[in-house]
Amino acid sequence: MSQSRVVITGVGAITPLGLTIDKFWQGLTGGKSGIGLITRFDTTSLSVKIAAEVNDFDPANYMELKLADRTARFTQFAIAAAKMAAESARLDFSRETSERIGVTIASCVDVESISQELEVLKNRGPKRVSPLLISRIGPHMAAVHVGLMFGVKGPNTSVNTACASGADALATAFDHIRWGHADVMIAGGTESAITPLPIAALGNVGALSRETNPVRACRPFDLNRNGFVYGEGAGIMVLESYEHATGRGATILAELGGVGRSFDAYNEAAPNPDTQAMAMSIALRDARVDPDKIDYINAHGTSTKLNDATETKAIKIVFGNHAYKIPVSSNKSMMGHIISAAGAIEAIASVLTINSGTIPPTINYETPDPECDLDYVPNIARKSRVDICLSNSFGMGGQNCCLVLKRFNG
Repeated sequence: MSQSRVVITGVGAITPLGLTIDKFWQGLTGGKSGIGLITRFDTTSLSVKIAAEVNDFDPANYMELKLADRTARFTQFAIAAAKMAAESARLDFSRETSERIGVTIASCVDVESISQELEVLKNRGPKRVSPLLISRIGPHMAAVHVGLMFGVKGPNTSVNTACASGADALATAFDHIRWGHADVMIAGGTESAITPLPIAALGNVGALSRETNPVRACRPFDLNRNGFVYGEGAGIMVLESYEHATGRGATILAELGGVGRSFDAYNEAAPNPDTQAMAMSIALRDARVDPDKIDYINAHGTSTKLNDATETKAIKIVFGNHAYKIPVSSNKSMMGHIISAAGAIEAIASVLTINSGTIPPTINYETPDPECDLDYVPNIARKSRVDICLSNSFGMGGQNCCLVLKRFNG
C-alpha cells in the first residue's frame, strides 16, 4: 500500500503571547515573555506565584454563549484555534466529504471544574453538583466539540502522552492520512490547568520555578535554570494528503515528513537520553533525512536541570559533532510549558520558522552550563534559511515523540 505525503495547510494558535498566529510569532521572534504573576486565583498561600496565562480570551468571540457556558476553558481554546486553522487553510467543509475528515486533539483534564464541583458537593450536597460536569471535564471533549463544530465524521480521537501529547496528536493524524484513513485531519493540542491544585503539587515536588521576576523565570539550558513554568493555550494544524491539498488548490505551508516515537522504560519521572535519541533517529529515518541535513532543532527545552541536560546528550548521540553546528532553541523560554499543547504549538513555530527564515531565540540565556554546550540561539532571534526542522517533545514518564518538518517542494 502506497503512503501519502502529508502536508500542512493551516495553523491556529491561542497562546500566552497572543490570540492570533501573527501575535504569537511576533512575540516569539521578538523575544517577548508571556510569563507573569498568576491572576486567575489568589496565590498567597502558594510557593509558586507565576505562570504563562492566556490573557484577554473571550470565548464569545469564537462560539455562542450557550456553548461557552457548557465547555471548559481547554475546549474553548481548541475551538478557537481550530477555527483559526480551518480559516488559514481556506477549508470549505461544504465541499468536502465529511467521512474523510478527522480530528485528533491532545488535551488535559479540567481540574478547575472538578475542584469547583467538589466544593459544591462538600458544602451544598450531591443534588447541587452540575449534571454537565462529566461532559465538561472529559479530555476527549475538545476533539468532540471540534468535530461537532465542523460536522466531520472521520476518525475522532484524543491523545495523552504527557508533555509529548501535542506532537503525538499530530503524529497520530499523520498516520491516519499516510495510511489512507482520512484525507484531512484537524490536529493539535490544548491545555488549561493553571489552577491551585496542580500548581501546589508541582511546586511541592520542586518542578516549577519559584523565580520572583516572572520574565526571567524560564531559562532553558542556562546554568541557573530552576524549574519550568506552567502555561496554557492551544495549537491546531490542518494536515492533508498531498493529493487532496493540491487537488483543491490549497496553499501548502510545509510538509510533515516523518515522526518518531519511543518509550524510555526507565523511570516514571527521570528522562533517558538513549531513548530520546531513538525517537529522533526514528523520525529522521521515517522522513528519509540524513542527520546532517537538519537545519534547526525546536527543543523540548523545559528549563529543568535534568531535562535540558538529557536532551542535550540525546542530540549529541544522534548528530555527533554536527550537533554543534545546529541551532537549537526553546520556545518555552517565552510561553512556558503548555503541557498537552506544547508539542503542537512548537510544531507550528517550526512551520513559521521554515516560512520566515527566522529562528526564535532562547531568552534568559546568560550563564553557559558545561552540560549544555550547544548553540541555543541565545536571547536574539536569528535570520537563517531553514529547510528541515526537528521538533522534540518528551513526556514525563518516558513517552517521546519527535517530528520532522520540511520546506514544501512539490
